[in-house]
Amino acid sequence: MSLPVFHMVDRAPQPVATFSHAAEIDGWVFLTGQMPTWPGEPDRPLPEGIEAQTRRVMDNLILVLEGLGLGLENVVQARVYITQFERDYAPMNAVYQSYFAPGKLPARTCIGVTGLAVGALVEIDFVAKRP
Repeated sequence: MSLPVFHMVDRAPQPVATFSHAAEIDGWVFLTGQMPTWPGEPDRPLPEGIEAQTRRVMDNLILVLEGLGLGLENVVQARVYITQFERDYAPMNAVYQSYFAPGKLPARTCIGVTGLAVGALVEIDFVAKRP
Protein backbone atom coordinates (compact mmCIF):
# COMPACT_ATOMS: atom_id res chain seq x y z
CA MET A 1 0.00 0.00 0.00
CA SER A 2 1.34 3.42 -0.93
CA LEU A 3 1.17 6.61 1.10
CA PRO A 4 -1.67 9.06 0.42
CA VAL A 5 -1.23 12.01 -1.89
CA PHE A 6 -2.98 15.26 -0.94
CA HIS A 7 -4.28 17.49 -3.74
CA MET A 8 -5.11 21.17 -3.99
CA VAL A 9 -6.74 22.27 -7.27
CA ASP A 10 -6.01 25.85 -8.35
CA ARG A 11 -9.35 26.38 -10.14
CA ALA A 12 -11.44 25.07 -7.23
CA PRO A 13 -12.84 27.32 -4.50
CA GLN A 14 -10.64 28.35 -1.64
CA PRO A 15 -11.15 25.93 1.29
CA VAL A 16 -13.37 27.23 4.10
CA ALA A 17 -11.35 25.27 6.67
CA THR A 18 -8.07 23.35 6.99
CA PHE A 19 -8.24 20.57 4.40
CA SER A 20 -7.06 19.42 0.98
CA HIS A 21 -9.48 19.38 -1.94
CA ALA A 22 -8.83 15.65 -2.25
CA ALA A 23 -6.75 12.83 -0.85
CA GLU A 24 -5.77 9.86 -2.99
CA ILE A 25 -4.44 6.41 -2.25
CA ASP A 26 -4.14 3.37 -4.49
CA GLY A 27 -6.37 4.86 -7.18
CA TRP A 28 -9.12 5.88 -4.75
CA VAL A 29 -9.79 9.62 -4.63
CA PHE A 30 -11.66 11.13 -1.68
CA LEU A 31 -13.01 14.61 -2.44
CA THR A 32 -13.65 16.95 0.45
CA GLY A 33 -17.21 18.18 0.72
CA GLN A 34 -17.69 21.28 -1.37
CA MET A 35 -19.70 24.30 -0.34
CA PRO A 36 -21.69 26.57 -2.69
CA THR A 37 -18.89 29.13 -2.71
CA TRP A 38 -17.49 30.78 -5.83
CA PRO A 39 -14.03 29.94 -7.19
CA GLY A 40 -11.80 33.00 -6.94
CA GLU A 41 -14.49 34.96 -5.07
CA PRO A 42 -14.56 33.69 -1.47
CA ASP A 43 -16.45 36.76 -0.21
CA ARG A 44 -19.19 36.64 -2.86
CA PRO A 45 -22.62 35.85 -1.33
CA LEU A 46 -23.79 32.26 -1.69
CA PRO A 47 -26.37 31.51 -4.39
CA GLU A 48 -29.94 31.74 -3.12
CA GLY A 49 -32.02 28.61 -2.68
CA ILE A 50 -31.28 24.90 -2.63
CA GLU A 51 -31.33 24.45 -6.42
CA ALA A 52 -28.75 27.17 -7.06
CA GLN A 53 -26.59 26.04 -4.16
CA THR A 54 -26.70 22.41 -5.31
CA ARG A 55 -25.62 23.47 -8.82
CA ARG A 56 -22.73 25.51 -7.39
CA VAL A 57 -21.62 22.59 -5.17
CA MET A 58 -21.76 20.13 -8.08
CA ASP A 59 -19.86 22.55 -10.34
CA ASN A 60 -17.21 22.94 -7.62
CA LEU A 61 -16.88 19.16 -7.31
CA ILE A 62 -16.48 18.93 -11.09
CA LEU A 63 -13.66 21.51 -10.90
CA VAL A 64 -11.86 19.33 -8.37
CA LEU A 65 -12.44 16.17 -10.41
CA GLU A 66 -11.22 17.83 -13.61
CA GLY A 67 -8.18 19.19 -11.80
CA LEU A 68 -7.28 15.58 -11.01
CA GLY A 69 -7.97 14.30 -14.54
CA LEU A 70 -11.29 12.71 -13.56
CA GLY A 71 -14.97 13.25 -14.28
CA LEU A 72 -18.37 12.37 -12.87
CA GLU A 73 -18.13 8.96 -14.54
CA ASN A 74 -15.37 8.12 -12.01
CA VAL A 75 -17.54 8.87 -8.96
CA VAL A 76 -18.62 5.76 -7.07
CA GLN A 77 -20.06 7.26 -3.89
CA ALA A 78 -21.49 10.57 -2.67
CA ARG A 79 -22.62 11.97 0.65
CA VAL A 80 -25.06 14.86 0.72
CA TYR A 81 -25.67 17.03 3.78
CA ILE A 82 -28.67 19.38 3.83
CA THR A 83 -29.88 21.70 6.57
CA GLN A 84 -33.59 21.79 5.66
CA PHE A 85 -34.22 18.14 4.89
CA GLU A 86 -38.00 18.09 4.50
CA ARG A 87 -38.09 21.27 2.43
CA ASP A 88 -35.00 20.75 0.29
CA TYR A 89 -34.62 17.00 -0.28
CA ALA A 90 -36.72 16.75 -3.46
CA PRO A 91 -35.41 19.88 -5.22
CA MET A 92 -31.81 19.01 -4.31
CA ASN A 93 -32.33 15.51 -5.75
CA ALA A 94 -33.64 16.90 -9.04
CA VAL A 95 -30.56 19.08 -9.53
CA TYR A 96 -28.13 16.40 -8.31
CA GLN A 97 -29.55 13.73 -10.63
CA SER A 98 -29.34 16.03 -13.64
CA TYR A 99 -25.54 15.91 -13.47
CA PHE A 100 -25.29 12.15 -14.02
CA ALA A 101 -26.00 9.98 -17.04
CA PRO A 102 -29.24 7.97 -16.74
CA GLY A 103 -28.67 4.76 -14.82
CA LYS A 104 -25.16 5.85 -13.76
CA LEU A 105 -25.85 7.26 -10.29
CA PRO A 106 -23.20 6.73 -7.60
CA ALA A 107 -24.06 5.05 -4.31
CA ARG A 108 -25.24 7.81 -1.98
CA THR A 109 -26.13 8.78 1.55
CA CYS A 110 -28.14 11.91 2.33
CA ILE A 111 -28.04 13.32 5.83
CA GLY A 112 -30.04 16.10 7.46
CA VAL A 113 -27.83 18.33 9.60
CA THR A 114 -28.41 21.31 11.88
CA GLY A 115 -25.87 23.56 10.20
CA LEU A 116 -23.07 23.80 7.64
CA ALA A 117 -20.03 26.05 7.20
CA VAL A 118 -20.59 29.51 5.70
CA GLY A 119 -24.35 29.19 6.27
CA ALA A 120 -24.74 26.82 3.31
CA LEU A 121 -27.91 24.81 2.70
CA VAL A 122 -26.03 21.88 1.12
CA GLU A 123 -22.62 20.22 1.07
CA ILE A 124 -21.63 17.19 -1.02
CA ASP A 125 -18.52 15.02 -1.00
CA PHE A 126 -17.42 12.28 -3.41
CA VAL A 127 -15.35 9.15 -3.56
CA ALA A 128 -13.96 8.46 -7.05
CA LYS A 129 -11.83 5.69 -8.54
CA ARG A 130 -9.20 6.07 -11.21
CA PRO A 131 -9.57 3.70 -14.20
